[in-house]
Amino acid sequence: MPLDAPQTSSMSRSAMKAEMLDAETELALAYAWRDRRDEQSLHRLINAYMRLAISMASKFRRYGAPMNDLIQEAGLGLMKAADKFDPDRGVRFSTYAVWWIKASIQDYVMRNWSMVRTGSTSSQKSLFFNMRRVQARLEREALANGQQLDGFQLREMIAHEIGVPLRDVEMMEGRLSGSDYSLNATQSSEDEGREWIEMIEDEGERGDESVERTHDLRALREWLFEAMARLNERERFIVRERKLRDVPRTLESLGEELDLSKERVRQLEAAAFLKMRKHLERHGREVQNLLG
Repeated sequence: MPLDAPQTSSMSRSAMKAEMLDAETELALAYAWRDRRDEQSLHRLINAYMRLAISMASKFRRYGAPMNDLIQEAGLGLMKAADKFDPDRGVRFSTYAVWWIKASIQDYVMRNWSMVRTGSTSSQKSLFFNMRRVQARLEREALANGQQLDGFQLREMIAHEIGVPLRDVEMMEGRLSGSDYSLNATQSSEDEGREWIEMIEDEGERGDESVERTHDLRALREWLFEAMARLNERERFIVRERKLRDVPRTLESLGEELDLSKERVRQLEAAAFLKMRKHLERHGREVQNLLG
């Protein structure tokens, strides 16, 4: 359940009053949770570092997400850190938890920034959270040196600075430049203005294409029926069982039913296809166009 503002303030005050753990106590709690799954030790460890989670959550308020949601995500990251922490590595839990808390908050911010997925790769994630800051610094430095940067030069410098492909910078710039709009919004302020959704091209099959496809399939079906009619009953049976069933039968199973060897069935199948091919060659180019 989302926390409302009073609850958020209360949580912040409680976190600030939580105990400060020394390295020895922190290590003992981590061992108790990892080795014995002692929930009391886990809760004590989480509560002690909730102030860290709240502090990190506050740094992401500028992205427009509610503070209570950010705190919840930070708390989830803290719990993931506690579950995966290995006290044998000799690292303080707070140092380890910072990565998980930050990752959890960043994933939440990116998921909720737009209905369109903003980014999924590490380079896109780095761009989302650093591009504006890097861009502002580069512009300040250029201004101080009396330089005039055009858009392309600036994007190239951002890509080099952050270490990502130029195409990712161009993509992220477009994503961050505008917000989501309803497709049902009108294109003008007039009452009779068209909605934006009317400008989207219909990817479905056009009427003329549907008619043409139906006509072509009908012609191809007739030619195939004519070709099948040229075969004797046994050949039609083999072609039907080998090519027209959802699950084609094997040469061996047909041989057992027809009391023939597998090789003989293969020969009859090849002969039947040859007869059909010769008949269809009369329609030559038309068949190629339909099948192409």
